[in-house]
Amino acid sequence: MVDIDKILYLAIKEGASDIHLISGIKPIMRIRRKLVDYEDFDVLTEEDMWEIYDYFVRGNVEKDEVFKETKRLDSSFEFSDVRLRVNISLSDDIPVFTLRIIKNELPPYESLGVPDIVRRTMYQPQGLVLVTGKTNSGKTTTLNALINDINENQNKKILTLESPVEYKHKSKKSIIVQKEVGVGRDCLNYKDGVKNSLREDCDILIIGEIRDRETMDAAIETAEAGHLVIGTLHTKSCAETIDRMINFYDVRDQQTIKFLIASLLKLVVSQRLLPDKNNNLVLVPEVMVVDNIVAGIIRKDKLSVAEIEDAIQSNSEKGSIGLINSLAELFVQDKITLEQAKSQIEEKNIEVLNRTIMQLKIKNDARNRMNAQ
Repeated sequence: MVDIDKILYLAIKEGASDIHLISGIKPIMRIRRKLVDYEDFDVLTEEDMWEIYDYFVRGNVEKDEVFKETKRLDSSFEFSDVRLRVNISLSDDIPVFTLRIIKNELPPYESLGVPDIVRRTMYQPQGLVLVTGKTNSGKTTTLNALINDINENQNKKILTLESPVEYKHKSKKSIIVQKEVGVGRDCLNYKDGVKNSLREDCDILIIGEIRDRETMDAAIETAEAGHLVIGTLHTKSCAETIDRMINFYDVRDQQTIKFLIASLLKLVVSQRLLPDKNNNLVLVPEVMVVDNIVAGIIRKDKLSVAEIEDAIQSNSEKGSIGLINSLAELFVQDKITLEQAKSQIEEKNIEVLNRTIMQLKIKNDARNRMNAQ
């Protein structure tokens, strides 16, 4: 009989971010991006996996029906005052579990390494802001840190749509209503939740994930109606985010949607996490402030990713931050190696990276000399 409580307790004690439970191997936890097995546990059997299934589903008929129909289940779970995001899927008709441990305390916004221009954009009265990045890039943490900052400093009604709800917020200066998306939960899908938000008198709408045209349509409609909409997308760069948004639509509709995006989109932040020299994770942000130049590029008949990247790189005075600039800054600060920096960009941009590093070093040397005088 597998001791699931002990598996969860040890992972929390070791500071793991994720737990992987798979038939045929020992339980595995992810600690600072590395996979580590539980030495004192036996290999998990098929019988163990169904026992774990019963532990997390707990006789909930609706959850069981969703899993049987879709062969997957996303749910939240609480263990010893710690929230978990639980994903259950199948492999060879045997359940597979991926558990994300959600820290009780949100880190201060200032400690995340997210540029302050992102926080300042939360004071926009309306429009669309996107937080993007690949899986495990810290999007949820950034999103919730932004919610917390708004909650502490602005008098707004904030409505969140999440699948599942991870961080539980308490209303402070703002009112916060959190809704879980899915069958048997607070709303069936993101599209319905976004559409209903128009009747809920919210000032700020948070969409946990924009994954299809219907949700994007609803988000645009909400932003057009005078709300600030903040959402996430699984994309690896600001330019790719624009491309993904446009490609939700048929070719005949793309020119219209480009004009809407150009007028409503205020800012995109794209995140990456890299291990620093002390084996802690450090944020590598790319920020695109949508000014007249970027809006003009978006409206063009043929979208140019290169033009967007050039506009970001050359628009630092308005708050945009290019990926190359972020990598160069982290290298000059001795947080990451040159090899790490180069691994995040294409070969053709390595010369630009080297030049940017040299410029930063010259600027820092000049600043140090002035301070010494």
